[in-house]
This record gives sequence, structure tokens and C-alpha cells, in this order.
Amino acid sequence: MKKIRPRKSIDQWNGDPIPPGSSRDVKLAVSESYSSMTVKIPIHIRRAKEDGPVVFVTAALHGDEINGTGAIRNLIQDTELHLLRGSVIFVPVLNLLAFDRHSRYLPDRRDLNRSFPGSANGSLASRMARIIFDEIVSRSDYGIDLHTASVRRTNYPNVRGDLSNKEVRRLAQAFGSEVIINGKGPQGAFRREACSIGCPTIIMEGGEVWKVEPGIVESAVRGVKNVLRNLEMLEGEHESPDYQVIIDKASWVRAERGGFLKFHVKPGDIVEKDQPLATNTTILGRERSMLYAPFDSVVIGMTTLPAISPGEPVCHLGKLPPETRLSRIRRSRSEEDSLEGQVAEELSTNLVVEEPTDEAQQLRQLSEGNGEATAAE
Repeated sequence: MKKIRPRKSIDQWNGDPIPPGSSRDVKLAVSESYSSMTVKIPIHIRRAKEDGPVVFVTAALHGDEINGTGAIRNLIQDTELHLLRGSVIFVPVLNLLAFDRHSRYLPDRRDLNRSFPGSANGSLASRMARIIFDEIVSRSDYGIDLHTASVRRTNYPNVRGDLSNKEVRRLAQAFGSEVIINGKGPQGAFRREACSIGCPTIIMEGGEVWKVEPGIVESAVRGVKNVLRNLEMLEGEHESPDYQVIIDKASWVRAERGGFLKFHVKPGDIVEKDQPLATNTTILGRERSMLYAPFDSVVIGMTTLPAISPGEPVCHLGKLPPETRLSRIRRSRSEEDSLEGQVAEELSTNLVVEEPTDEAQQLRQLSEGNGEATAAE
């Protein structure tokens, strides 16, 4: 267990006071550019008159993941967001050097989200991580970090956190996503290292890189407000989906052969074991093989690129607990006025989803007879 450092005060920034009941736009110097210009992260700090928890809300830790940037901008500009107590540190773009290059990674090709807590004398990524940790995390009691899928993939909105931590579980459930994925996160990840020094932190994953998608932004805004309400920092009713499921195991189903995919599911779909996920065809459309769900699951994420080679990921499936009632989930998702239904419909427009053909079903029987059924990771 790492030593918990003394927490810094939110009362001032760079020597300038931030009194209770005020809001301030500030900047945090994290590095220098090749032209010797100081690189400063824009930050908005909002304080209530009454003391209370300090929560950081960050986005674009990977510089091309900007759905969260759109969400935080909406929150900052929301004239109805009046804090009852405590403070919020809003950081629309955490990794400014990568953001300016439309890149996931820093100019030194390192992943900032594998570099925490960092070092004052290390690499570019390590030095930036150290400053972010010392100036943002050390001022905070809780954290929310907003992400998207990586390049050529999309994610159905989900929250991730180490649910063995009681306060992380509280935040994850309060956020209000249908899907919660249990896990500590990789070594050096922002949320994992923040938790290790006593700042319970969750992440939300949703949508694609280089986009600000309306449904994903609304999901993130709703989730952040839900957490603030749960912490008694904000008025209003908690907004939650009709169901919530915790995923302890998730796997990528990968292509067995090269070709061009016909998708049979979309992000957020509830699928049963052995349900067709995608048919692999030649460029001329001749069917070669089919991928199937290895267990009852929710489609957490998918590739958005139909051209595929052997071993490449196609569908990211979260295994549903045995007691999950699939019919109830499908029924709640079909409601036209639900945010979840809206998001599922929006994400499906990025893919051409078709019903499996009779020929594909015959192909399945043939492959099973030859012992060539496909497998998951």
C-alpha cells in the first residue's frame, strides 16, 4: 500500500485565492513545447459556499478521446449547476500535448495513462503525470475520468472501477450506467493510482475517438450530476436506468480468418450464448466463417472497421451474471424515451447490422461438423 500524501487545499491556485461560493478559470503548467512555450492545462474550479467534498472531473487523458471534453464543457456552461457544498475541479483536456496532435499518445510516444503517479525527474509522460497527480488528485476526495474506445472501435457507455473499494463502488453505482465493469485497471493507470493514495476514482467509457456524440455526452453529464447528488453536493433527483449489471469478466471475440465482416449485433445489445455476432466474408461477399457469443453477455464494445485479419478484435463481451433476466433488460432498452435506447440507436448508425442469412446458418453447421468453430479470447 502506498503512503497517502497530505492533501492540498482548494482555497488557492498558484497563490491566487479561490474563496467559497466562487468560480475560477485557472491554468496548470505541465510541460514546455519544442518552441519553449509553456504548456498550460485550462481548468475550471467551482466552489460552494459550504465546505464539502472535492471532486475532479477529467477528460482527454488520451488526447483523441474527446466525448468527455464535450461533456465537461456542457457542465461548465450549465447555468443550473449550483453546488450546495464542496468543490468540483473540471478539466476538459488533461493531455493537452496529445490533444493538439489529435493523438492518443504524447510526443514521446508514451501513454500518459500508464505513467502515474509519475516522477519529477522521469520522461515527459512521467513528469506530466507527477504534476497532474500533485496538483489535481492531491486536492481531491473523489475522481471521475471520462474516456472513449480506442481508434477504430466504439464503446457502449459503461463505468469501470475497483468495486472492492467501498467508495469506488458507491460512485460507480451512483453514476447510473447500465453496465459496471469491476477491475482495478492497469499498472500506472490514473484511476488505479488515484485510488491507491485514498482518492476513490471511477472512469466512464463511451463512444469513439475524435467525436463528440450527443448520446454519449448526455450519458456522461447525467452520470457526473448523479455522483454529485449522491455526495449531497447538488440538488435534484437521481436519474438511473431500469437495470444495472456488474460485469466481473469481459473478453474480446477475435477473427479467425481475414476478410470483410457483416455485423449481426451492435454496441449495447444483450446476446445469448451461441448467438451469431458477425459473418466473415471474402471481398466478393462469399461467406467463410461466423463468430458466436461464447456466453450470455452484453456487447460492451465493437470494432467499427469491417475489414479484418486473423486475431483482430471484433466484439468486446461482458459476461452476464447467471441470475440476469435477459428479457427484462431487452424490454427496458426498447423504451423509446430512455437515454439507453437513444444511445444504442445512435451507436448503431456507425455500423451496418444485418440478420444472419440461411447460408450463414448452414456454414455454422458445417464448421461445427469439421470442428472449426471460432473461439473467444
